[in-house]
Amino acid sequence: MITFSFSDKFGFDVPPGHGPLFFFLALFAYMVVLLGNGVVICVIMTDRSLHRPMFVMICHLVVCDLLGATAVLPRLMMHFLMGQKKISYLPAIAQGFCVHTYGVAMQTILGVMAVDRYVAVCEPLRYHSIMTSARLHSCCAVAWIVALLLIAVLFSFHMNVPLCGHILQHVYCTNRIIMNLACTPTPMNDIYGDIYLPTGMFIIIAFSYIRILAAALKQGRTDSSIRTKAFQTCASHLVVYVFYEIASLIIIVSYRFPSATKNMKKFLSILFIIVPPAINPIIYGLVSKDLRSSIIKRFSTRTARKNRLFVPQ
Repeated sequence: MITFSFSDKFGFDVPPGHGPLFFFLALFAYMVVLLGNGVVICVIMTDRSLHRPMFVMICHLVVCDLLGATAVLPRLMMHFLMGQKKISYLPAIAQGFCVHTYGVAMQTILGVMAVDRYVAVCEPLRYHSIMTSARLHSCCAVAWIVALLLIAVLFSFHMNVPLCGHILQHVYCTNRIIMNLACTPTPMNDIYGDIYLPTGMFIIIAFSYIRILAAALKQGRTDSSIRTKAFQTCASHLVVYVFYEIASLIIIVSYRFPSATKNMKKFLSILFIIVPPAINPIIYGLVSKDLRSSIIKRFSTRTARKNRLFVPQ
């Protein structure tokens, strides 16, 4: 059985006696992610007025965020609290699989959102007949299936690849970190993981939003409200996608520049797992007026009920 160890020399060494502090920082970040995404998904599930395609897809994005954070943060907390630095081969593969699924499923679901917004903008009169409940759930299922298949292909390159080391130069397991231990070059893994996957997802999403933009500008010549509505309905998706891509790009660029310190590379990798899942609920709430109103209404109602309970009779 292969057992990996996380290197002590790759930055982020925990000073003696500071393990509990880092544990509580990681715990706080995880609680923020759980609370923010939990509020969003609970409000959408309980408010029937939000049972619409856009908000159903937001629920799937929330699941992606929770998957990525849960794959990394609990084990990271165990490392800080107990000094546990070893991980066996199968858990390492499972963690890497979940981390990559988080990234790719985020993009496939955003791709489905782009198609949904394209239908809403370009075929507004036929939208409800095209985007039926059955078709919506089928599209979301396909997004997850495609993401899982793409990641399964990526990790299939690990089969029969001999490893000449056991020290992982990172804080969590990824395809790239594990394959860096391969005894021989893995060009197919490099091409597929670094070029094909991100490029393919970007082309799909970019094509959909370019078509939306063109249709909105064309229809907006006669009615400016159409153009405004199109931009508003796509705003949250674009902000989430751009924010996610910027976070990914920063990590990729940092690993291409030797001048970037190892501490910085590790810190950015952890931020990639923490910041998007923590910020995305805020983006949904700020950009989506319906979701924001529902959240405020829900908490206002609960506050009013608590106040009534404490009013002297």
